[in-house]
Amino acid sequence: MNFLFAWRYFKAKKSTNAINVIAWVSIAAIMGITFAFIVVLSVFNGFEGLVKSLYSSFYPDIKIAAKTGKTIVLTPQQLQKIAAVKGVRAYSLVAEEKTLLINGDVVVPVNLKGVDTSYESVSGVAQKLIRGNFQTGSADEPSLVLGNGVENAVGIESDKYLYPLSVYAFKRGMNFNAADPYQSVQAAKIVTSGTFLIQQDIDNQYAITNLDFMKGLMGLKPDEYSDLEVALNAGADDKKVQKEIQQLLGVTYSVETKYEQNQSLYSVMSLEKWAIYGILTLMLIVAAFTMIGSLTMLVMEKQKDIQVLKSMGATNKLIQKIFLTEGLLLAGIGCVGGVILAVVFCWAQVRYKIIAIQGGTFLIDYYPVQIVATDFLLVLLTVSLVAFLASWLPSRRAALQPIELRS
Repeated sequence: MNFLFAWRYFKAKKSTNAINVIAWVSIAAIMGITFAFIVVLSVFNGFEGLVKSLYSSFYPDIKIAAKTGKTIVLTPQQLQKIAAVKGVRAYSLVAEEKTLLINGDVVVPVNLKGVDTSYESVSGVAQKLIRGNFQTGSADEPSLVLGNGVENAVGIESDKYLYPLSVYAFKRGMNFNAADPYQSVQAAKIVTSGTFLIQQDIDNQYAITNLDFMKGLMGLKPDEYSDLEVALNAGADDKKVQKEIQQLLGVTYSVETKYEQNQSLYSVMSLEKWAIYGILTLMLIVAAFTMIGSLTMLVMEKQKDIQVLKSMGATNKLIQKIFLTEGLLLAGIGCVGGVILAVVFCWAQVRYKIIAIQGGTFLIDYYPVQIVATDFLLVLLTVSLVAFLASWLPSRRAALQPIELRS
């Protein structure tokens, strides 16, 4: 019954045109905020998905490294046991060290990563090449795949540069000799074969070569490595695999999932999303004040109707429900309209890429959009809660009006 009264009050012509205007302004405001909620969260989801996919191209599903120190020892028997763990698809042995890459007078600090032939089965770096080929060479004839930022810093084009670069790494267990610095480092010549573009932090720090060359440069023993990168089958439980590998290797090894390798990144993205949600909620609260004004004026206009209903036996609870429903009705119309507009806009952005990213230095040239069902539920609950709180005071005021008897 309360909905029927609320719907009639919404449709009925008001004695003061301002009431209609304010009601439609409140609907438009809620519609606009709902539209912004869905679109902004969907764009954020798009960027979040893009960043995660880019990081997934470089960081493995599971990474096994030393809990203390810089290297681990993995015997062939241990590797066989890891490969036999349910959910493991492939693994790649890695030797990594901070080095200096030199081209004439240009010196660039680089994390040089040596990988074996299984690396392309574990990592997606080979699919992110913008120049040249993913060729890491051999121990005697090493080849280098550069991050885009490293390539720019060195000042070359990897697939066109014919001269080898010099790479320097500090010798293990040797203190720096200031009198003769070259006694403290291991040097080698290396050519370039390609360039990858993934994400700025990665592109500016990393270059990739072959495992045997890197182990020789670092002076590692046959079963000694920096880490082991593991790829899992689709749908595999990374936590379960992590636990099984940790039990196999013991507590001296660090076994991290992809999330744990970049925990700070994922935490920041989560905080950013909640910050956006908080800002939009504040905007919704401001918009709700127009609804409070509309309902307050409606209560003042319908004082006679309230008196009649009460004289016919209507309780304060029913009166409050009528005007509370009126407020929720206004919010509902605005919310549904905003959701429809947002879905149409997001579809158009995905289909036609109507809003482009300016600058031309990004991996994509348009704003990515990803609609998530939980965002709709979150927006619906937020709008409903704010609308309920905004409608409560005017509806309570209507319910508490005393019956005035006139002779």
